[in-house]
Amino acid sequence: MITMQDVAIKAGVSKSTVSRVLSGDNYVKETTRQRVFKAIEESGYRPNLLARSLATKNSQSIGLIVTNTLFNGPYFSELLYQTAKMTENYGRQLILVDGKHSVDSELEAIQFLLDRRCDAIIIYPSFLGEAELMGLIARHDIPFLVINRDLPHAREHCVFADHQRDAREAVAYLIAQGHRDIAFITGAAGSPTAAARAAGYRLALDAAGIPVNESLLAAGQWSLNSGFNACLALLDGAAAFSALVCANDDMAIGAARALRERGRAVPGEISLLGFDDIPVASYLNPPLTTVHVPVAQMIESALEQVVNVLDGKGVSPLKPFSGRLMVRDSVIPGPFAGR
Repeated sequence: MITMQDVAIKAGVSKSTVSRVLSGDNYVKETTRQRVFKAIEESGYRPNLLARSLATKNSQSIGLIVTNTLFNGPYFSELLYQTAKMTENYGRQLILVDGKHSVDSELEAIQFLLDRRCDAIIIYPSFLGEAELMGLIARHDIPFLVINRDLPHAREHCVFADHQRDAREAVAYLIAQGHRDIAFITGAAGSPTAAARAAGYRLALDAAGIPVNESLLAAGQWSLNSGFNACLALLDGAAAFSALVCANDDMAIGAARALRERGRAVPGEISLLGFDDIPVASYLNPPLTTVHVPVAQMIESALEQVVNVLDGKGVSPLKPFSGRLMVRDSVIPGPFAGR
């Protein structure tokens, strides 16, 4: 194996000079620098990147932590694609780590990236709470950026969408269309996004003077199958509904199948609304009315924040991102339209 000493001998310099060249030392003569680079190329030497990052305190890598429960969905595909594209644009490598299924596993993932001297860490937390995230930011010098979680006291360290407001406006749209009996399939228990969207649903009904009928709520788990089963449970319940809101598009697709199997036409009998605007949403029959979440813009802003900090530039707190209702054919006027 070719070593740094071999490169030094070939270039006619000391080992420390080779090290200084690799670390970007500006005080090395240009002629010496070129001799070292030529020796590296001719010898096929590959520097130990971890050792180099220890010396330079700069690994040119950014870590991303996401729990594996998101890996199968189109939302994760968009998240990963946009993060990879942006890190490449900034000339850095992306290291993806699984946050797994608990607070401890997310903390272990963070330590894994810290041990590898990542320049910054981006986390899409599923289990870490606000206090724990704030503690991480306070304890470490490298930039931490939290996606899809509001940190009111550290807005410069988070990028998130206002899911509560988006849900409130989506349900208000259904009410304006003449729907009063509106069912809702929630996201997974313990998910901040699920809690925010459920809260928005309740706020919209309350603002319209419509009592919340708890029998029109069913628990989902973000998956197609959970949407299917939750919709069947609603259909088997005693309360009738003219519109169904699902906390994400996957569950809406599952619910659409359940409605078809029970002979309930969409949107003729039941109007259907989802969240996230996944690519397939506009290709369904009928095309799904849903809330578009600006994932690309959120990731772009997240990476801009991180790189600005790494480059020594100042950053300002980011405002919450707003979704956009994509009105398609799965919603029609309800029984109270025009009243």
